[in-house]
Amino acid sequence: MNDMNHPDNSNDLQARLRALPAERLPPARVWQGIAAQLPAMPMPAPAPAPAAVTVLARRRRWPLRVGLGMAAALGLLMVVPTPVPQTPPPTLVQRQAEAMVAEYKQAMATLPTAQVGGEWQPALRELDSSVDHIRAALTENPRSRVLLGQLQRTYALRLELTQQAVMAAGLPS
Repeated sequence: MNDMNHPDNSNDLQARLRALPAERLPPARVWQGIAAQLPAMPMPAPAPAPAAVTVLARRRRWPLRVGLGMAAALGLLMVVPTPVPQTPPPTLVQRQAEAMVAEYKQAMATLPTAQVGGEWQPALRELDSSVDHIRAALTENPRSRVLLGQLQRTYALRLELTQQAVMAAGLPS
């Protein structure tokens, strides 16, 4: 008869199998012998990177490229002199406005320097503010004949109002 079919022997055999180590690694010298017997194989080429990895690699290099580009541009600016912007010559309207300002100041200089009454001051300040606004608009639009006409009317009105204030104060004009 077969001893393996006996119930006591099978339990004993199973117990001895369970007692064996689950995995047994050979010593390092065995692996060295196996490696020496294998034929030399070329290294495989790296597999192409998935699209996501390629995008990540590009994103990592992007700040470097931008930084290098900015450094090159800065270096170019430091080496190449930048032209100094030249102001354009004044237009005909601007020259006429400057002549008008000079005439107005000359006319105001002929009036007495005494204080004008307080009731005239708000109107005179308003006209001065209008002159400032018109002159600022002329710098924005140096060819506007309409603004030149408004400036002329405002100066004439300012001069006339100042003359009236002087006469009302009883000062000689």
